[in-house]
Amino acid sequence: MKKYIAIISFAALSLFAVSCEGFLEIPSETKFDSSSIFSSYDKAEMAVLAAYPAGYNREMWYQLGMGTDEVISTEGSTNSKNQIGNYVLSGGITGTSTYTSAYAAIEYANVCIDGLSKVNISGIDRLVGECYCIRAMAYLNLVRYWGDVPYTTVPVASLESFYSSRVSRDEILDGCVKDLQDAVKLLPWKSEISDFTPERYCKESAYALLARVALYDAGYSLRWDMNTVPYAVGSVKIAKRDDSAKVKELNKIAMDACKAVMDRGSFSLDTDYANIFRDLVNGRYNKESILEQGQYGTNCNVETGYTNAAFCHASSMYGKAQPAMKMNPALYFDYEEGDQRRDVSICTYAVDDKSNLHLHPYGGFYVGKFRVSWKSSIGTATNKRDINWPWFRYDHILLMYAEAANEYNGAPTTEAINALKQIRIRAFGSESLIGTIPTDHDGFLNAIIEENKLEFAGESWRRTELCRWGIQYETLMATKDKLVKIAGREGKYANFDRYRAYKPVAGVFNYSDTVVPYVGAQTLEELNNKLSADAPNWTIVDMYNNKVAANTDSALQMAGYSSGEWQGNTGFSDLAWYKDLFRGLTKNKTEICPLSQTSVIDVNPGLKDQQAPGY
Repeated sequence: MKKYIAIISFAALSLFAVSCEGFLEIPSETKFDSSSIFSSYDKAEMAVLAAYPAGYNREMWYQLGMGTDEVISTEGSTNSKNQIGNYVLSGGITGTSTYTSAYAAIEYANVCIDGLSKVNISGIDRLVGECYCIRAMAYLNLVRYWGDVPYTTVPVASLESFYSSRVSRDEILDGCVKDLQDAVKLLPWKSEISDFTPERYCKESAYALLARVALYDAGYSLRWDMNTVPYAVGSVKIAKRDDSAKVKELNKIAMDACKAVMDRGSFSLDTDYANIFRDLVNGRYNKESILEQGQYGTNCNVETGYTNAAFCHASSMYGKAQPAMKMNPALYFDYEEGDQRRDVSICTYAVDDKSNLHLHPYGGFYVGKFRVSWKSSIGTATNKRDINWPWFRYDHILLMYAEAANEYNGAPTTEAINALKQIRIRAFGSESLIGTIPTDHDGFLNAIIEENKLEFAGESWRRTELCRWGIQYETLMATKDKLVKIAGREGKYANFDRYRAYKPVAGVFNYSDTVVPYVGAQTLEELNNKLSADAPNWTIVDMYNNKVAANTDSALQMAGYSSGEWQGNTGFSDLAWYKDLFRGLTKNKTEICPLSQTSVIDVNPGLKDQQAPGY
């Protein structure tokens, strides 16, 4: 992150003579001069480094990362971010900046690959391999959210036509698999790079991306008859590709890619799950981290730790953090007791204007992995906190391997079970606590799906992963039903604390705990008895309300804040908010987003009448 700021800033200005934002929409009026930029390795490297930040923006984890069984929006129902996060989609409400950013990265990569192919410079294999990876990541993100999209592997200036129609997602992802298979041959291993940083691709991270792309290529997606335009709604279905042998081959590719990383041994699980994110927010490279999206100070306005973290009052020592997203209240109850990931993934407190940390009710829990109280300083600015975005860690490798091996073999192998077991043991601290791992195909797949949620909560894979498994609609509807049961304290949900008492904690940088310590109970009387003579020094919260408990016992203080002061509180005592959750979700439609009518379809004649079915 720190090393490449200056050269990326320079390269971004000097490299891109063609229009990124209008890629495949308007023709470029200038051509790129490869003879100067690719005249030496150092200049060529600068050009490639400029491509890294091009395809990334906060919309991927913000708008498009919400609307799941782990993360939902806190904004008003008329806000476009809230609408995207609740599947209220249209040609005017869709993730346009992610779309255009991805094509900017693709054009950068295409220009670099083309330029590098025309020179003979020692060491450029690594640069070409990086470009293949950058392009594949961009296309993966496009396919994840929009399905069949325009596809090219040559610079805009070399195209015969500047207008392109949709191309089958199978063709796109097959092309990415081929590119990544080439990339792993060109890139060095981590151990062969003297100044290794997970902000650049190495062989291991290329393998990780290859596995992810292959799994999407082999998985379910929303498909329709592309031969009839406009597309017929009646032809839409959620399915895998028809070629079952190809599906099996892709799962083998994913399995082997993960195995290559596992066998190399250059990355490993950190024994403490919290260390991953304490290191991440403080700019330290953790031994588990394989690929991170570098954040470049004032050059990168991505708001990690601002929009997707715990609330911090603007007058606090941490500066303002204004979350526009929070954890789905159901997620807290999905973690088993003793799972250390729960209080890392979910931040249960907020910070007031005096920098004190206050406990929140269940409906007011935030994304915890990027909390600013774990940082050693504010960072460049409150909305530019210099927190890298995590793409791949070793835990991804283990869970992708387990899934791919199960799919390829029709049941989990011993090594696949062991891979899942490693994740569970780290979460609970002991093999004796991890429960029974299923040994049949469907049971094991369901366990993998659940483990992905618990392991990567708040990291913005979930929305499209549910689509890849073909269960988005069913999972989210089941989550809404679960919320009703939680509100009614039915079944297992009757055993969770109704009330919790806490003492506000004075904020510090590098806060050492994951929670504000509390005492919980089912009734106020029980809580008062637990607190005994010290009761007046504690504050009580009704965990099922969007406000603090009524002061029914004079020995207990009422928390000194209202629900309006802390954005995102949602009470279970009043489920009025529930009706808006996932309100636009429609099976066989909202598994993908529509293309923007004005900024994509209307300016590209090749996409005429090619809006996604149902939009």
